[in-house]
Amino acid sequence: MHGLILAGGEGSRLAAELGVPKPLVRVGGETLAVRLLRTLADLGCETLTFMARADRRAVVDALAGLQFGPPLTVQTCLTRSSLHTLVEGLRIVPAGPVFCSMVDSVMPAADWRLVYEASGRALDAGADALLAVTPFVDDESPVYVMVDDNEIVTAVSDQPVVPPRVTGGVYAFGPAARRGAGQAVEERVERMRGFLKWLVARGQRVATVTVSRIIDIDHESDLRLANAWLGSAEARG
Repeated sequence: MHGLILAGGEGSRLAAELGVPKPLVRVGGETLAVRLLRTLADLGCETLTFMARADRRAVVDALAGLQFGPPLTVQTCLTRSSLHTLVEGLRIVPAGPVFCSMVDSVMPAADWRLVYEASGRALDAGADALLAVTPFVDDESPVYVMVDDNEIVTAVSDQPVVPPRVTGGVYAFGPAARRGAGQAVEERVERMRGFLKWLVARGQRVATVTVSRIIDIDHESDLRLANAWLGSAEARG
């Protein structure tokens, strides 16, 4: 499994509040970028690819020379959406399954391990992709997911569903989904949510794994929540 981190967005709201680019915001004593790279390395990813926004040079400089075990590629981009960043990243990542996260997705270590191991099992069993989902609705513009009795996605929606289940910005992609990302862009699909809808509409098998909470860091209030929650979750081991 190869690790891919998407940090191509502007992150303008958080940068305005804190004065630093989102990947350099500190959570649990580490920057989001370093924390996530270290997490993916610890999980066992064979390679690491970090997609950094080209006009956030401080992020590239902060990662220069760092080593996490697996080889690290830091690639700059100026892409129009998260899906376009994904496509640019997939062009760099070696062939094989990909474990992918947005840079601002926060979970405790045990949940990262749960999602990573579930990703491998799902892809090995024939799924084309996997989504980490949670009943904890934190995002300002959540992506809701409906599943069948086997936890396979039947619909992706911008409207609330019951019981609540939303994506958390963490994914795994097999070969068909990797190819599909480029095709979706050619068909003018925008954003990751659009790609997820595109996959399901075309009959690709999208599995899910549920964790109790995933925090998306968009505002300083999210950062305070994440730091308090991680401290208590990690203290419980």
